[in-house]
Amino acid sequence: MDAVDAILSLKRSKNFMDLIDSHSHIYGKEFSHDLDLVLERAREAGVNTMIAVGADLESSREACQLAETYDQLYCSVGIHPHDADRVTEKCYQVVRELALGRRKVVAIGEVGLDFYRDRSSRPAQEEVFRRFIRLARELSLPLIIHDRDAHDRIISILKEEQAAEVGGVLHCFSGDLEMARECIEMGFRISIPGTLTYPSNEALRDVVRGVKIEHLLIETDSPYLPPVPHRGKRNEPAFVRLVAERIAELKGLSPEDVARITSFNTRRLFGIGQISEQATIAYMIRDSLYLNITNRCSNRCTFCPKFEEFTVKGHELRLSHEPGFSEVMAAVDASSGFKEVVFCGYGEPLIRLDLVKEVAAELKRRGMRVRINTDGQANLVHGRNILPELSGLVDALSVSLNAADPETYQRLCNTPFGPSGFQAVCEFLREAVRHIPEVTASAVALPGLDVEKVRELAQSLGVGFREREYAEVG
Repeated sequence: MDAVDAILSLKRSKNFMDLIDSHSHIYGKEFSHDLDLVLERAREAGVNTMIAVGADLESSREACQLAETYDQLYCSVGIHPHDADRVTEKCYQVVRELALGRRKVVAIGEVGLDFYRDRSSRPAQEEVFRRFIRLARELSLPLIIHDRDAHDRIISILKEEQAAEVGGVLHCFSGDLEMARECIEMGFRISIPGTLTYPSNEALRDVVRGVKIEHLLIETDSPYLPPVPHRGKRNEPAFVRLVAERIAELKGLSPEDVARITSFNTRRLFGIGQISEQATIAYMIRDSLYLNITNRCSNRCTFCPKFEEFTVKGHELRLSHEPGFSEVMAAVDASSGFKEVVFCGYGEPLIRLDLVKEVAAELKRRGMRVRINTDGQANLVHGRNILPELSGLVDALSVSLNAADPETYQRLCNTPFGPSGFQAVCEFLREAVRHIPEVTASAVALPGLDVEKVRELAQSLGVGFREREYAEVG
């Protein structure tokens, strides 16, 4: 299959995505004869934004010119470590002027270290890398970092030069999971190229499995490193979709989820375009449609990520107001391709019991499957057993148990109901199986929590159990 056939196949596929190729070199002779066709194929594959990354003074100028010419392109400026021996004070000045003089320059890079080919001396590479980090800090621009066989020195220099002040991305990541986590801890992102699809590259797949997708970008590094099944051919931005699809397989997400989340990550890192701050009432993750109907909660859990931000898998969930029935149903009607509807936003849905019942009744009338994710405190909130009111309206109930004893529950969940809060959750679970077909207790695998004891408690209450990954939301 050639590139044209591949993109036509992608265009005919059922789902369409909004992707960003965060790293490409689509300038120079490799693309001089068909760049407009390359950009059109990218658009047809759902790649609506690309970053052209400079690797020396000439290509940095070319990247800037492309970004000024094409709305969908942004650029970065820098000098690759291969050329470190030839960098002069004038070179730094030119890069600085390009960065200040072009409105679509979003980063300094690619810069870094390459101890694999050693085309420039290692001392020169390190000095040039340090100078560009300082320039990035001066200009408040993130870094695009090249690292090949120089993992330890990259980490050390980033720390010594306080690069976390501006952050950035390790492009075409080739380190292991431990390094990825260390980089993320410093505030950097990890960019995944087409090498993820190579049969032998299990190490990179381990990285993808082992870090949150909120820390990942995707790239082609065009014209290099084409993904399977295009190895041996010129890479191009359209093929970043194949990277997204492979990540989706590894993370148990849909390709649309991966596109939305990695594009959100890229926009946030580089300040590209407008990140929507409009609250989402209905949002898709995988093949479930989630309803975000309140930001109020019964508890104040120590591990709840909303105390840091209200974004989940690329969706903004901070509500300006609590939606009514018509707004919720309009949001449902505007969605498609889901297999179930889940009451679960950044709040406790059963606080709004009357709305839940009204919406669930309409959903069931339409033959839809309905699930509620809850903290199990609704009977205390409403002063009565509300479970009979959900009978026939709800197919599945997932209750956050999170502890095996009242003391641990209070410490983790900060319930306003004191010791009775934990007991209420247990009673809610025990009662729920009389009214709801599927009932599951869950626990976040927090460090130090004995998850097996929580599992045993759930089983004693006659319900299923699910362990939820710590710091993973959605």
